Amino acid sequence: MLIGYYRSSTHDQRAGFDAQAEQLMATGCIRLFSEMVSSVRDREQLRQALDFVREGDVLVVCKLDRLARSVADLLGIIETLERKGVGLRVLDFGGSEIDTKSPTGKMVVTMFGAVAEFERALMLERQKVGIARAKLEGRYHGRAPTARRKLPEMRRLAEEGLSPSSIAARLQVSRASVYRLLAEDRV
Repeated sequence: MLIGYYRSSTHDQRAGFDAQAEQLMATGCIRLFSEMVSSVRDREQLRQALDFVREGDVLVVCKLDRLARSVADLLGIIETLERKGVGLRVLDFGGSEIDTKSPTGKMVVTMFGAVAEFERALMLERQKVGIARAKLEGRYHGRAPTARRKLPEMRRLAEEGLSPSSIAARLQVSRASVYRLLAEDRV
């Protein structure tokens, strides 16, 4: 059975996310697992896909970087699949199945994983340089702090006698932010 897994990091990547689903369905995947989560976070759907697959199944992904965040992560996933007798097929390899059980297949996947990890590191490096330049030019201000915008509401709730934990739950911010902002506000 072909089992598909696809992922995007943010909701802004919706078109790519949907395109992955279409490609996996066109490939013949019977079951799909998907999530919109950064690869550095817990990937619950990937874990579920790895639990779901059985001997003889093939896990299908569109791109290697949608599956693993690093070569070490990739090799761990491949090891899990191998233990279960499950194949891996990466569609950006021309649609052919990569036999991760063979030394050659494992080497090819590892090399492509290393290239993907390298590309990501370069992208992050360029991003840091761009942000530093934009800051120097006064064009970069970062993400607007969400908890700070809720300070007037925090004040009101604190005056009503709500605990910081209750305020945090009601305003959907961290408890630490409530403590920090209310303490700053008193000074």
